[in-house]
Amino acid sequence: MAAFGHNRLTDKDRKRAKRVHRLARLLDSQFRIPGTDIRFGLDSLFGLVPVVGDTVTAGMAAYIIFEAFRIGVSRRFIARMLGNLVIDWVIGTIPIVGDLFDIGFKANERNIRLMEKDLGVALADL
Repeated sequence: MAAFGHNRLTDKDRKRAKRVHRLARLLDSQFRIPGTDIRFGLDSLFGLVPVVGDTVTAGMAAYIIFEAFRIGVSRRFIARMLGNLVIDWVIGTIPIVGDLFDIGFKANERNIRLMEKDLGVALADL
């Protein structure tokens, strides 16, 4: 990624970015099904509780977007991140289909990639 992005972030922004990067991983890919390359996170697990579980993880995903806004991610990218959140929440509320969708869609990791693209920095490298 471009070097300029890393330089424009304050220490506080770097801490925020690291925190949301870890949260996205926890929500989307923290765990692996043994013997496979299939990864899932708390979003998939909480999604087993219809509507309530997806709403709880949507709140965590909204926190990621809020922090992206505080860091200075552009409105265009924030809008795309919100779109990912809405898609994930709406489809996630559908029993079984939503749980499978969560494993494949990984809205939070998509949003981290959008942040990285807009900021010009790999958040994992901070």
